[in-house]
Amino acid sequence: MLKLPLSLPVVLVVVLSGIAQLAAAQTDKSTEAASKAVAERAGAQGKKKLAAPKLAVLPELSPEQMTIANRVALGKMPCELAAHISVKPDVRGAGRFILELGRQKYFMVPVPTLTGAIRLEDSAAGVVWLQLSNKSMLMSQKLGRRLADDCASADQLIVAKELIRNPAPSLLDGPVRLKEIAQAGIADEPEVFVAAKETAK
Repeated sequence: MLKLPLSLPVVLVVVLSGIAQLAAAQTDKSTEAASKAVAERAGAQGKKKLAAPKLAVLPELSPEQMTIANRVALGKMPCELAAHISVKPDVRGAGRFILELGRQKYFMVPVPTLTGAIRLEDSAAGVVWLQLSNKSMLMSQKLGRRLADDCASADQLIVAKELIRNPAPSLLDGPVRLKEIAQAGIADEPEVFVAAKETAK
């Protein structure tokens, strides 16, 4: 049996150890490169997700519409039958609003009225939001009924309580007022009908 000098096994161990370390270093570099590539892909995807989608800017509203928009009550409002309405500004255009009822979302635009009631409409969906001093309601012109009634912001609740103590005169009080409404041709307007019905209670 051939006897190797003592130094030869030591040299072999050193060489083999060096090869193992080199392989480990290459594996670490490969792992690091792969991790870096994954991180870069994730970062790029994250940037794509964070980038806000471009929204189409809607046409500007008239000064009269903007005056109405400044009086619209915002926020989440309780309604009858445990319903809730949420009104918030539409970022696509000043003076426009997004109204949510459950899963339904409506894009509302102020519409001038002769009665002074605040009126918002989504003409595509056929819905009208009427904001009176003491409450608001959402009506469907297509269905011919109210979708939500007795909705009230904090300010409207204060007015409603005051009206209980000191009721306002009826919109239809006096023959002169009735004549004005008939001549203006607004008797069929939703806000006139609602106001007349509310004051008749």
